[in-house]
Amino acid sequence: MTVSITGTRSELGRILARGAGAAGDVHIGVAGQQANTLLHDGHAWKDFARTSLAGTRRALRSAKADGASMLVHASFAFVHAVERGAVVAEPLRSCIDAIRECEALVLSGPVPACVVRLGYLYGPESADLRAYRAAFGLGRPYWSGSARALQYHVHQFDAAAALLAAGTPRNVGRTLYATDGHAVSFTKFMDAFAHRVGRRTPLHLPLFSKPLAKVIVREEHMQQTALPMPRRAPVPRVPRWTPKFQDYRQGLDQVIEAWT
Repeated sequence: MTVSITGTRSELGRILARGAGAAGDVHIGVAGQQANTLLHDGHAWKDFARTSLAGTRRALRSAKADGASMLVHASFAFVHAVERGAVVAEPLRSCIDAIRECEALVLSGPVPACVVRLGYLYGPESADLRAYRAAFGLGRPYWSGSARALQYHVHQFDAAAALLAAGTPRNVGRTLYATDGHAVSFTKFMDAFAHRVGRRTPLHLPLFSKPLAKVIVREEHMQQTALPMPRRAPVPRVPRWTPKFQDYRQGLDQVIEAWT
């Protein structure tokens, strides 16, 4: 299988591009995935509707021009919570509407396609995770959200592997999931990272500080950290794919090892 990519400037796109040719029989679109993480303070959602739709249309054009036999579209696993009944207000609601519109465009497009909804991304390529390391080194607090809101993550390398695995004819027309399968709160996830970079007692911005915290943290990020996923991992998972890092602690250990 040869692969072409839309979104090579993103972290996930760069990982995929290392082994991809200029054109191929499978096209992978990862435009918009810079927002698919809890490791930014919401800034990646700025102008998301316009840019994600433009990126999806670009992927459709490229897949058709390359003569790709299939298009694999990277999407967002947290949308599953909304489909299971979670109520999300603006401004994150508009982002979710754009995500679902992109999925619909791909599945109804001229190239056979599937959608892979990825868990929140993290890994050694994450510039936002490096920024957290610097912030923890300075003793700065972070917005951790609700400790009761459990979310699904996926290591960047596992996400790339899932997108590649999804590119087979049997998956055409399907919406699939790629997460590590273990729900954990952002608080627990980030505290574990803080411990690994030498911050034994990381500081959290308390929930009552939300009006003041909005000066540096966008509302979309606050909504994400408060949005719980169902306790059962979303299915169907990408067939014939198993994450290498099924435990976020193992994934974070790999990040630290890659940085040293």
